[in-house]
Amino acid sequence: MGLPRIYPDTESLARAAAAHFVSLAGQAVASEGRFTVALSGGSTPRPTYAQLATSELSAQVDWPGVHVFWGDERCVPPDNPDSNYGMARKTLLDHVPIPVQNIHRIRGELEPEEAAAEYELTLREFFSPAPENPAATFDLVLLGLGADGHTASLFPSAAELEEQPRWVVAHYVDKARAWRVTLTPTAINAATQVTFIVSGAGKAETMRRVLSGPHQPDLLPAQIIRPAMGSLLWLVDAAAAGLI
Repeated sequence: MGLPRIYPDTESLARAAAAHFVSLAGQAVASEGRFTVALSGGSTPRPTYAQLATSELSAQVDWPGVHVFWGDERCVPPDNPDSNYGMARKTLLDHVPIPVQNIHRIRGELEPEEAAAEYELTLREFFSPAPENPAATFDLVLLGLGADGHTASLFPSAAELEEQPRWVVAHYVDKARAWRVTLTPTAINAATQVTFIVSGAGKAETMRRVLSGPHQPDLLPAQIIRPAMGSLLWLVDAAAAGLI
């Protein structure tokens, strides 16, 4: 999986992740005319989004050329505190000049299966995949890592880990006692760049197992993330890298 890039603390990690976003966005817009990114939820990427919202970094991004998607969503309304979309909107999207039509959220307020089907249709219409490359091709997918080894809403022993044709699925997460909608490994692994952002000592043992332990993706779903034609990058703080 390659060696992670390690930063002294959460603040420097957030700055590095934001700079990574800015760099990839510039390259994609210059070469393709647009930049497609799937954002991560949870608390870890929040400082990165806040960095991107600063005037210094925001000015370096051609926001009209950026299309924002999500890797997963909780099945709640967009104004619910648990909404991944809501968190990104409050920390980033409300503070940058991105056109509203460039924001492609998962409608978590719908019935889970309906939300998943609608989002899959959104992706298929947007990316218009060719037969030789039948998957969404995000320029960047941002992911986090749970202490149990999950990423996006792909949890240990979930049947969704084996999903092949679909890009998006809905499933009930027993641990969270809630429904989630998530990109499947098929969709994530078709990305040009997949980047994990991981912080905190509570993730150190999981990081060690994912990066240097036996390949057990059923137990550690983060191990299933291996871009077929793209690159995989780990950005972590020193606390999370403490056992590597």
